Amino acid sequence: MKTKSGGKTIAKIFMIVFFLVLTVLILIPIWVIFIGSFQDGDMLVRYGLNLGIDLAEANLDNWVMLFTNSGSYFTWFFNSVLLTVLQVVGTLLISAFVAYGFAAYEFRFKNFFFVCVLLIMSVPFEMLMLPLYVQINDMGLADSYAAVLLPFLANAMTIFFFRQYLMGTPKEIIEAGRIDGATEYGIFFKLIMPIMKPSFAAMAILNGMNSWNNFLWPLLVLRSSEKYTLPIGLNTLITPYGNNYDLLIVGSFFSVLPILILFLCFQKYFIEGMTAGAVKG
Repeated sequence: MKTKSGGKTIAKIFMIVFFLVLTVLILIPIWVIFIGSFQDGDMLVRYGLNLGIDLAEANLDNWVMLFTNSGSYFTWFFNSVLLTVLQVVGTLLISAFVAYGFAAYEFRFKNFFFVCVLLIMSVPFEMLMLPLYVQINDMGLADSYAAVLLPFLANAMTIFFFRQYLMGTPKEIIEAGRIDGATEYGIFFKLIMPIMKPSFAAMAILNGMNSWNNFLWPLLVLRSSEKYTLPIGLNTLITPYGNNYDLLIVGSFFSVLPILILFLCFQKYFIEGMTAGAVKG
């Protein structure tokens, strides 16, 4: 008994140390950017980013510039906010519909179509960029937010996750709704969606992060500078003719805050949803 108890204690200590080290490694880049936001661009070019800060040289000039003279920064910021919200809401709704169909109904070629979803998950996006780009141009959607949103509304990973989550939902709930005279849409919105709240929270965070950080696809389809998202806008600050490191560093740190706040607010539901999705089905 003592041996088992001692083994559990050692394992627990090991896990605590492991996650503490992992936390430090994750927080170091954020801390480095935060420290850099109080340094002049010339100092960043001369000494680079580092963990320490010289309080005598630190100042708030970069933060003042961000909120008073940052040019198009907040236009890019709100463009990213808008696209992220639309992307998350659309992806969750459409992917939930598809996953509910796979989990609750029986139809011909059901397994074949689900295998197709799994195969899509294994295809790198870089292989799909060219045909998607050609299709978007042929549809006349280039340089529009629709071009950014449409290719990702039915997300294969989100469909798979929702389907696995719903496979553990008792079918009696659906049958009870039908007996009470509810429509299929009524069953989904009134009975199924409340059950899916943890999974919605988990996928909202993951899809929100992907949309907020999406760089390559918006760069291909957006041509007007006033429609740029934040990653593209920050990239324009680095040019062969001059680099605006002052705004780049403070803008990069400020861009981390929305996703960080989103995760901190919904981390409980995120963990619950990921755990439930892993064991159900």
